[in-house]
Amino acid sequence: MVESRQDKRFHLGWFTYFGQNAWNDPLGSGPEPWTGELHLDLARAMERACFDYMLIEDTLSIPHAYGNSRATYLKHGIMVPKQDPVPLAAVIGAATRHLGIVTTLSTLVYQPFMLARLISTLDHMTRGRFGWNIVTTAENAAAQNMGLKELPPRQLRYDMADEYVDLVERLIGTWEPDAVIRDVASDTYADAAKVHELNFQGRWYSSRGPLTSTRPPQGRPAFIQAGGSPRGRTFAAVHADSIIASVTGIAGMKAYRDDVRERAGQAGRDPDAIKVLSLITPIVGETREQAREQYERALAAPGYTERALALFSSFTDIDFGQFDLDEPLPPLTTNAEQGALDKFCQTRPGEPPSPKTLRELVRDSGTTGALDLVGTPDDVADMMGDAMATVGGDGFLIATPFHRLTRVYIDSICDGLVPALQRRGLTRTAYGKATLRETLREF
Repeated sequence: MVESRQDKRFHLGWFTYFGQNAWNDPLGSGPEPWTGELHLDLARAMERACFDYMLIEDTLSIPHAYGNSRATYLKHGIMVPKQDPVPLAAVIGAATRHLGIVTTLSTLVYQPFMLARLISTLDHMTRGRFGWNIVTTAENAAAQNMGLKELPPRQLRYDMADEYVDLVERLIGTWEPDAVIRDVASDTYADAAKVHELNFQGRWYSSRGPLTSTRPPQGRPAFIQAGGSPRGRTFAAVHADSIIASVTGIAGMKAYRDDVRERAGQAGRDPDAIKVLSLITPIVGETREQAREQYERALAAPGYTERALALFSSFTDIDFGQFDLDEPLPPLTTNAEQGALDKFCQTRPGEPPSPKTLRELVRDSGTTGALDLVGTPDDVADMMGDAMATVGGDGFLIATPFHRLTRVYIDSICDGLVPALQRRGLTRTAYGKATLRETLREF
């Protein structure tokens, strides 16, 4: 049964790959040293279009899964270079007034106290518009960059992350909401009775507290998470305000949303407090033929297959270069991003591999989204609206097709597709709330 919703509007976010995007395209980031200007342009356009948030992804190593070498990644500029996303989040926050800014920060890298202080500070700097994309890191090379021999098993990483997030929330809570009184008459900034030591001692983490940063505007920043595996979905359902769903088809979108909502209810949370945004990569043109031509031209570009295989090797820590392009893949598992692997292989956990050949899977991965959204702005808007009517909510997270962010693509979405959605009453035309968490719960 389709869930009844009084408000048919849905939420929009943007998942942006962080690096030297489209370095060899004059309409992309360009060949000059990275400055963040392209992402600033994206943020301004997104705010005009009333998006909920921009999510800045991050990784902590130069990939080398494809061919057991960094050569392909460095040659094509795939997932490299990666500057630190935190300064960019602060700059975007200063350049915008309503847009949520979400930064990927790994529980593997930061001590909980330092992360709690960092995200609290960013929430203050953005006046309540900051979000933390919680990741446990999925690359052995990243673990080795941090002085570890290898990644812990995925199950253990989530167990550790449960305790980590709990500690971060407790640290933020060491300042009561009304601890800062700013009483000039008594020359008192904060009431010491309302700032507490924590003395947390867990299985993996400990911290005395209190946090040095005052309580942030949102109480705590928004928490974003992408849970693909069953354990990952439970983690997301317990902690997240918004969940990234990387699934295929309307049925897959609905099944994923229904599943995490059920898990949230079992954890004692209100499922309506969690917004599940399905990844899509729409390609829009002035005509259907023009949009389809863009798609086919990108697939036929020299080196496309190698770049796609290298990219999915980096996500999954599996060398796809070892397999015959014209044969189906064998059953595969990974200690890296199992959800990304299942999505690429077009399988669900526990199911046999897809009968498609690797070459066909590479072609299908060109847009990597939940739906085949290629057409005019009106075509794509209608398809998105129909999908949400069936799924029941909650919205979409746009990712750049072929992972090449350009200003032309930004304009096609923010000034082409979104107005078509707004005309149908499917997305907001103005911001009505002050903070990111409030924006997510607006409808």
